[in-house]
Parts: sequence; C-alpha cells; structure tokens
Amino acid sequence: MTHLTEPTTREEIAKRLARVAGHATSLKRLWDEERDIDDMLTQIAAVRAGLDQVGKAMLEYHIEQRVAQAVERKNADEAIRSLKDALDRFV
Repeated sequence: MTHLTEPTTREEIAKRLARVAGHATSLKRLWDEERDIDDMLTQIAAVRAGLDQVGKAMLEYHIEQRVAQAVERKNADEAIRSLKDALDRFV
C-alpha cells in the first residue's frame, strides 16, 4: 500500500477532499430544502469531478513513488503489476 507522506501532496489532497465534502453537504442541504434538481445535478457533477481529481492526484503519487522505485530496482514486472493494481482500484 502506498502512503502519502509528502506534506504538499497531503495538504493538496486534504484541501480537495474538503471541497468535495462541502459540495456533498450542499447537495444534502439542497435535497432537504427540496430545491431545484438542476442545482442538485450541478453539485453532483462537482462532487464527481472533485473525487476524480483526488483519485488522479493519488494515482500520480503512486506512479511517482511506487512504480519509480520498482523501475529503479530494475523490476519491470513489479512496476507493471503495481500500476495495473492501482488502475484497477481507481477505474
């Protein structure tokens, strides 16, 4: 399992997750207030886009760290397997 340890990466992802949480909270409020569906769909799109960005950042970090380490050890099979596993989890 790859752990995010770089402060900037952790901070960036934490900020993105906070934005996603804010959009999800807004969506719940809109639902509770029986607001317009168009507004709710906009919030759903924002949550999905935010989660996609978080996943992309985590996948990039995984590639930079785990896959690069396997390549440095000249273990192409490990690098490919690690990348495939990460893609399977994300996609």
